[in-house]
Amino acid sequence: MEALTLDRPVELPELKGPITFQEFIARVDGGVHAELEDGEVIFMSPASVPHQELSGWLYTILRFFVRHRRLGRILQAPFTVRRNVSGQGREPDLLFIGPAKIAQLHSGFLDGPPDLVVEIISPESIDRDRGRKFVEYEAEKIHEYWLIDPIREQAEFYRLGSDSRYHQALPDADGIFYSESVPGFWLRTPWMWEDPLPSELDVLRELDVIS
Repeated sequence: MEALTLDRPVELPELKGPITFQEFIARVDGGVHAELEDGEVIFMSPASVPHQELSGWLYTILRFFVRHRRLGRILQAPFTVRRNVSGQGREPDLLFIGPAKIAQLHSGFLDGPPDLVVEIISPESIDRDRGRKFVEYEAEKIHEYWLIDPIREQAEFYRLGSDSRYHQALPDADGIFYSESVPGFWLRTPWMWEDPLPSELDVLRELDVIS
């Protein structure tokens, strides 16, 4: 029997398309990791432990920061984003929406592009995250796209320019990245490569969220 590979896309034949986004939302349970791509439902295998730990760590820090500053909402997978350009669905690892887009938030999906998308790269997702999703998120005019690669210990941050194209936004000399989409938020990129990851409480103290 072939062993399952973590994060490898798995297609279930009974849900093969083409189907519409409305059918996708109606037929796929909100707790299932799946995306709608060209009318086909792509189910994702469970993520690896490092992926889950880094995703949960970022989610905790961003969630407390955003709530403390009353900036909007942070959501994590599984949660679907409906693409305006194609009308289909993606499931980012993390996403942020500011107050202007709260009205687009429904119980099971976000109807339109968020302000920030974070994808944590795994060996099986690297082509998808760097290729197709990069082009899609740019076309959707998502202001910031973070690509986090824990295996290579690389973080790439992209911002949408006035030309509607992504341009890389580099951390400063100390490795600190300052977000524009989440006002006031900054991230010391070496934190993400520590094992174990830094205490969320210590990070939140540095961010002046707690004392």
